[in-house]
Amino acid sequence: MTSPSAPSLSPNSPAGLIFDCDGTLADTMPLHWRAWQTVTNRYGLRFPEERFYSLGGVPSRDIVKMLSQEQGIPLDAIAVALEKEEAYLPLLPQSTPIAAVVAIARAHHGRIPMAVASGGTQKVIPMVLRHIGIFELFDAVVTSEQVIRQKPAPDIFLRAAELIGVPAHRCRAFEDTDLGLQAIRAAGMEAVDVRTMYE
Repeated sequence: MTSPSAPSLSPNSPAGLIFDCDGTLADTMPLHWRAWQTVTNRYGLRFPEERFYSLGGVPSRDIVKMLSQEQGIPLDAIAVALEKEEAYLPLLPQSTPIAAVVAIARAHHGRIPMAVASGGTQKVIPMVLRHIGIFELFDAVVTSEQVIRQKPAPDIFLRAAELIGVPAHRCRAFEDTDLGLQAIRAAGMEAVDVRTMYE
């Protein structure tokens, strides 16, 4: 039975739900920002907090490559992205669920297929989902390594829909960034901006 406090999916109920992870299901973005500060300070990179949030959903390796090229500081994007991941891991236990969004997932677990579509990595995202106690709710977890084109391209959401066996146009997807919402709409899915749930 759906909890009275859980948002209803009707009318026009979708056949599948897809969720971003960081900033959508899990309150991890401030922790990622702290990890980024550690690494960007190490290499003398400028990375304002506002830009960090605007790039939510973009894989770390792509952000490093972008900053490196813009600022003329040659870096191994993969290696520095791994350093950022290592800086984040000790902070991961401080992550907490975003209650309003997790309530939707819990209320509909077992009723319709659900997936996670995250710009994070296969190493980290399942750890976050397990830490906040919701990994078992999802039928698929898609991360940045599983697609070539990243958000705002639709690929990661399309892959998630494929894995749960639901046509893209029958999916509703949840995101906390403009780039992520753009990716959802490009996939032909209904987009829900979760920032309206916790602002």
